[in-house]
Amino acid sequence: MSDSTADRSPQRRLRPAPLLFEPGLAEPEKEHFFDLESIEDPRELLARATELTLAFRAAAERASDFQALAAAQLADTRRFDNLSTEEIAATADWTPDYAAKMVEYGRSLQQRRPVD
Repeated sequence: MSDSTADRSPQRRLRPAPLLFEPGLAEPEKEHFFDLESIEDPRELLARATELTLAFRAAAERASDFQALAAAQLADTRRFDNLSTEEIAATADWTPDYAAKMVEYGRSLQQRRPVD
């Protein structure tokens, strides 16, 4: 693009985002975590917190499996856009060694998947 073309193009004007509230007037909302802070009975609190811990642990394990599957797919040399373990590591904020282990784990998960 030449300088003369850039000079003729209209400049984009950025407008400030509209305020949806008046700063300083609204009382900050208290943080809620699954309403655990409202449970007064320690037995009930322990039971509910334990349920949440187990649910989050299961969700984290499942998400890790999906990360591994995606890493294996991205590292597949049959893909034209495949990535090296270093590139996968940078994308996922992992070390290259961990990325290589996740690719390997993902490949093992792929082999266990039933064929549709």
